[in-house]
Amino acid sequence: MSKINIKQEEALSIKFSHLMGIGEQRRLDLYFFLPKEMGIGVNTLNEEEYYHSAIVGRRSYFSDGLHLPLVQSRFASLNRRTVEEFRLYLNLFAYQFAVAVETDGKALEQLTETASFYQALDELREQVSVLLRKFRRNEPGDPKWKSYFENADNYLSWFCEQRLLKLLAHAPRSSEFAEISDAVLQLCRAEHNYREEERRYNSVQTKQDPNRISNKMLLLRRLIQQGVVLKEELKPLGVGLKKFTTGLATGLVMLVVSALIIKAQGVFSGLTIALVLSLAVIYGFREIFKDDVRNALWRFIQRGRPRWSRILRDTNSQAVIARQLVWLEFMRPQKIPKAVAEILKQRHSQNKLDVEILHYGISTKVTQNEFQAGYSSMQEQVSFSLVPFARYLERGKAKIYKEVEGRISNESVERRYQINLIVMLREAKGEPQFARYKITMNRSAIVDISESDLPGHISAIDGSGDAK
Repeated sequence: MSKINIKQEEALSIKFSHLMGIGEQRRLDLYFFLPKEMGIGVNTLNEEEYYHSAIVGRRSYFSDGLHLPLVQSRFASLNRRTVEEFRLYLNLFAYQFAVAVETDGKALEQLTETASFYQALDELREQVSVLLRKFRRNEPGDPKWKSYFENADNYLSWFCEQRLLKLLAHAPRSSEFAEISDAVLQLCRAEHNYREEERRYNSVQTKQDPNRISNKMLLLRRLIQQGVVLKEELKPLGVGLKKFTTGLATGLVMLVVSALIIKAQGVFSGLTIALVLSLAVIYGFREIFKDDVRNALWRFIQRGRPRWSRILRDTNSQAVIARQLVWLEFMRPQKIPKAVAEILKQRHSQNKLDVEILHYGISTKVTQNEFQAGYSSMQEQVSFSLVPFARYLERGKAKIYKEVEGRISNESVERRYQINLIVMLREAKGEPQFARYKITMNRSAIVDISESDLPGHISAIDGSGDAK
């Protein structure tokens, strides 16, 4: 796996993922260059609101390969293994299995070519079938372990069936690939029969109520995440500094107001209507400009500082696994690193438009503590929704006309925008590495994500790619 992977996740979202081992330090910076014609900037997009509503992260343990085929051999001796250890290994496999199916399913949804879609669907069906068989061959006999296995088995069977049915429901219609569709349906029917008739995992009342079965599966999902997904403690930074800024801004405004009041008292002798009106105007202007002065002062002080800190803990031991600092801000072009500016100069002349620069940075320091047994690294996945960007875009209303043998026809065309994304990766005290992507989007979807070449003297991120 490359150091960082960036790919399209849904119609209007992108996701980056990377792995980190014990004791590693990494700084990752993403610079989104948004054309000003998109209408996105400080006045239209609040960074803090965007962070909480449109940036979703998931941090968990990760181990190369799917480990369940090894579970039986690893736990052959009951005297040397505990129930908790078995549960950790089981959860790791079940969680990675579910995430893999989820990721591959989203990638399939982006395929528009019928042949490619059905070929990928058939491959996914085969992989799901093989992994489920391997999973069930390692069912434990000890009652202490059996309940954990049954929870994971119930969820994986239901989840795989739901993902495959969803893909079929939105699949392009083609009688040419009816055999593949039938094979997928047979697997779904077999899983349904396995859960409901053979194993009787769910009660009649639960099966008959879609709400109950959905909520039960959400609970089972949380159970298999136990010990795998890290507990996050997010804390906003600069709370005290912000209070100080508010006080300072209020003091500066009051200083000006007090000077104006003294001046007005000197102009108007005694308490007159003119003096009262002047004071009303002065206090009115104070209310108008107070927030503007405070926000401008806070933005100046906050510039370049991290906005949040995050502690990642093991959900079982509560041990600290990693600490993170997070940045999110609009930047001035003069403040971006020189290497980033040089990469941006590679744009074609027609793409050299005025831009707003949105910077997302995350610095991670993984502790030296050993991970839970069976885990080799930590995986971080962060999704960025571009829906807040799209809401300001214009709908395509233009038409292209053409003439063929005296007949004039027209086609509607969509308005597209191109976002340049430059990624900067620095590990410990090493030299930074870079990657550049072009994101083409319209109001309803991301049309394409492609990786661009870098100048010869700029170091590229090792193995960067997967911009799909």
